[in-house]
Amino acid sequence: MAAKRMEAGEADVAAASAFEKERTGTRPFSAFEWMLSLRYLRARRKEGFISVIAGFSFLGIMLGVATLIIVMAVMNGFRTELLSKILGLNGHLLVQPIDSPLRDYDEVAKRIAGVPGIKLAVPLVEGQALASSAFSAGGVLVRGLSEKDLRALPSIGSNIRQGTLEGFDDGTGVAIGKRLADQLSVRAGDNVTLVAPRGAVTPMGTTPRIKVYRVAAVFEIGMSEYDSAFVFMPLAESQAYFNKDGDVTAIEVYTDNPDNIDRYRAAVNEIAGRPIYIVDWRQRNATFFNALQVERNVMFLILTLIVVVAAFNIVSGLNMLVKDKGRDIGILRTMGATRGAIMRIFLVTGAAIGVVGTLAGFLLGLVVCLNVEEIRQFISWLTATELFSPELYYLSRLPAEMNAGETTAVVIMALVLSFLAPLYPSWRAARLDPVEALRYE
Repeated sequence: MAAKRMEAGEADVAAASAFEKERTGTRPFSAFEWMLSLRYLRARRKEGFISVIAGFSFLGIMLGVATLIIVMAVMNGFRTELLSKILGLNGHLLVQPIDSPLRDYDEVAKRIAGVPGIKLAVPLVEGQALASSAFSAGGVLVRGLSEKDLRALPSIGSNIRQGTLEGFDDGTGVAIGKRLADQLSVRAGDNVTLVAPRGAVTPMGTTPRIKVYRVAAVFEIGMSEYDSAFVFMPLAESQAYFNKDGDVTAIEVYTDNPDNIDRYRAAVNEIAGRPIYIVDWRQRNATFFNALQVERNVMFLILTLIVVVAAFNIVSGLNMLVKDKGRDIGILRTMGATRGAIMRIFLVTGAAIGVVGTLAGFLLGLVVCLNVEEIRQFISWLTATELFSPELYYLSRLPAEMNAGETTAVVIMALVLSFLAPLYPSWRAARLDPVEALRYE
């Protein structure tokens, strides 16, 4: 008997629901609700101010999303470019000797190069010197490498702008960076003078070593700090110049995956066959990359506030729209529109601003990221200023690299805010009493 009553009750509820649908003639998110929602977005003579608020909300969402995408892409581009250029020249592991000089560097380098995943093991001599010409002078970092190893470095071998590395081991020529060549006003074939503080030992003490070298090649890495500070000379010549009798300063190790450096570090330490001290790229550049990561996170939080403020604009604009449309809401309610229909109408009105603004912001950010260097050059030309100085930012061009995961997260966050922002104004519209709305009309 109870079961029959429950079935009868459920049948009554279903019948009432069917009657309500038949009475109102609308389904959730029907064409009628969409028509009213989109009509409230259009500008009319009496409602121009509300349309202006909707327009500003749209612009806020669009610019917020676009700015967030562009800034995150530029920060990613900075990290990728700096990482590739720093690690392309300095290596991923630096192997230094302990207890005794590294005179067996050939054997150690061959053993390290045989480790799976190790692309290159480069013995080198390193020291500081003063480079000068008839026009200028400046401090440089001199590195001695063999021609084979110098050609194997992608940042050098594929970026020769003047001269050649042919016969590099045979002569006394050096390879210098383009910015250093410009600073000294020299070209390939000209001479530069290198002055090392520690030279020959005489009864009067240690005298500086001064020697003239021919510029065999000029390279351009694209990182101003390296292009203005590095000088490469043949390994044998650097050993003689820095008083390294059959010795090297260290062995630079290049791997195929810098992010998996701990595994390579353990393998190199085991196979070296002698006491060594290893420094990886994270230790050598920890401060720089940590600062870059902190700046990136802070910029993300700050720029997210733009999207949040734009979402609040949607809330305020819809609140004003609900207040202005009180009479319309009362008429709709007396004609049979349900509370749910009223709420959905204003929900679609607000969400449409956010969704369209988010999509427009994504497209704008995509276009800017794909053409960011051309835009930078145009603005620099238009304002006659150096908008992206290589001396300050290390790189000669403005990079941008969009990360699919980050871009998706930005779009999803903006869409979620776009759907949350209209909830309260829509709820207020649905709770409006039609009698109160029409009483003073």
